[in-house]
Amino acid sequence: MNAASIAVLATPLGADKGAQLQRLVEGLDASSLNWLSGYFAGLAARSLPVSAPQFQPTAVPQATPQTPVTVVYGTQTGNSRLLAERLKQRLESAGVAVRVFRAGEYPTRELKNERVLYVVISTQGDGDPPDDARGFFEFVLSKRAPALNQLQFSVLSLGDSSYPKFCEVGRVLDERFAQLGAARLFSRADCDVDFEPVAEPWLGQALERARTELGSPVATVTQLPTASVAPTFSRENPYPAQVLANQRITGRDALKDVRHVELSLEGSGLRYEPGDALGVVPRNPPELVDAVLSTLKLDGATEVSRDGRVLPLHRWLSEGLEITRLSRPFLTSHASRSGDKELERLIAPENAAGLRKLLDSHQVIDLLRSHPAEWSAKDLVGALRRLTPRLYSIASSQKRVGDEVHLTVARVDYEAFGTRHFGAASSYLSTRTAEKDLVEVFIESNERFRLPADPSRDILMIGPGTGVAPFRAFVQERAETGASGRNWLFFGEQHFRSQFLYQVEWQEAVKKGVLHRLDVAFSRDQGQKVYVQHRLREKGRDVHAWLEGGASIYVCGEAQRMAPDVHEALIDIYVAHGGKSREEARAHLETLREQQRYLRDVY
Repeated sequence: MNAASIAVLATPLGADKGAQLQRLVEGLDASSLNWLSGYFAGLAARSLPVSAPQFQPTAVPQATPQTPVTVVYGTQTGNSRLLAERLKQRLESAGVAVRVFRAGEYPTRELKNERVLYVVISTQGDGDPPDDARGFFEFVLSKRAPALNQLQFSVLSLGDSSYPKFCEVGRVLDERFAQLGAARLFSRADCDVDFEPVAEPWLGQALERARTELGSPVATVTQLPTASVAPTFSRENPYPAQVLANQRITGRDALKDVRHVELSLEGSGLRYEPGDALGVVPRNPPELVDAVLSTLKLDGATEVSRDGRVLPLHRWLSEGLEITRLSRPFLTSHASRSGDKELERLIAPENAAGLRKLLDSHQVIDLLRSHPAEWSAKDLVGALRRLTPRLYSIASSQKRVGDEVHLTVARVDYEAFGTRHFGAASSYLSTRTAEKDLVEVFIESNERFRLPADPSRDILMIGPGTGVAPFRAFVQERAETGASGRNWLFFGEQHFRSQFLYQVEWQEAVKKGVLHRLDVAFSRDQGQKVYVQHRLREKGRDVHAWLEGGASIYVCGEAQRMAPDVHEALIDIYVAHGGKSREEARAHLETLREQQRYLRDVY
């Protein structure tokens, strides 16, 4: 009896399916078999592991000493970490030793000793590395980086093609590693927001080449008991959480509609820490779906196939495809269909600024109405990006709320180009869910935005608008754990009377001595606008004293204007009260960042 026959006899598939599998793999070479194993490992990682206790054949690698593969990831929203962990699971399943590091924790002195390195990294904004990967990125680009003639590597780069410097960080690292003498195991892959179609083939190659270069331990088939496993909820398998509360926390006359949303995690087994985010699987606004269908004169009942799924067009547009955000690939495809010279000019490489402005301000419906073109249902479904989960900073401590999770959601709803614009997730959570409705969610861990391990350390929190959400969790956590460190919150909004988010809670926390200082800035309540950065400068002497005393500083909120303005205010504080030059102040803040004492969660 040969090995293939043994495998068929041992398989849980049954005789017929086992024979089919045997016929399928006959004649495949080693490369093809390696690819298939990675593919099936991926399917297994994404499936729901619920089964009765039974004995199943399991490949048990014989332990053999080997040089491990190293995986380094840098992430801002969690996607790179997700893919790095997926690669780790597949390598370990294949018997390949592997180490995984967050870029901010990777010991760069070991780079010269690495043999096989995989880097999974995203690009933020205009070509910047994630905050936690900045040190790793700068080291590799610096003169201190060693020769890497012994290294074989590959890079998986994540980004957003709407930005001019798409996947810039991954591209730069890829070129720099080669410049230092390292050899590419296989070519870099650049992923757009819808990263799965590009990431999966790269992961398959990564598994195959690691086996080839390092060898894979010989596997023997043995019978191991596998107990019943509770469902594991994740991005690939979100949990249907019941809505417990959906309450507006801004005044009726406020232009901003901000909601406090409470969801039940009871029975899910999901755990989270302050600083983590909740991933929400959104649903597009029905009126926007109807507008797309009517503008293109398409029948929503038309069934369309994509990625192995066959769904009615209306359902694709409702829950499967991105229509509240305009992507560069769709714009390019639409321009070629319309033959519109203005669109062709906009997507030209020399017009990066104009393209960025268009993509930021327009939704799919705006383009369809302003520059008409014909689309079939099949082509439309194939051209639109997949609808991706939205991440919200968690606004609660699980030590206080138990099997609940709280969010602070600002509804996106405004008029532009003659059309009402909605946010996919924000309008879904704010106005299209009610108590007892179910919302699909998952926990997105955020290791780079954690409370200090030392509970006696003071913290300064800067969170204007909904950026205050994680600091509600921080203050709850510090109260529940009895942390002795002081807590200081800077909050800002437009109006005190109608937009002081969680006002009563903050005032109660001050009374109880949990929140030691609270400074607020309401920009529109006086003639001259006042923002949190102004309050920071006003309190600069005390802010400097806290930081010199070892305090950690946290910033959460808008990335394009607020975060840079706060950074400049901190530089000003070190210049005015610390006797530093501006360059010295910048360097000192970078040191605080490296020490995990200056942490940002900006978007």
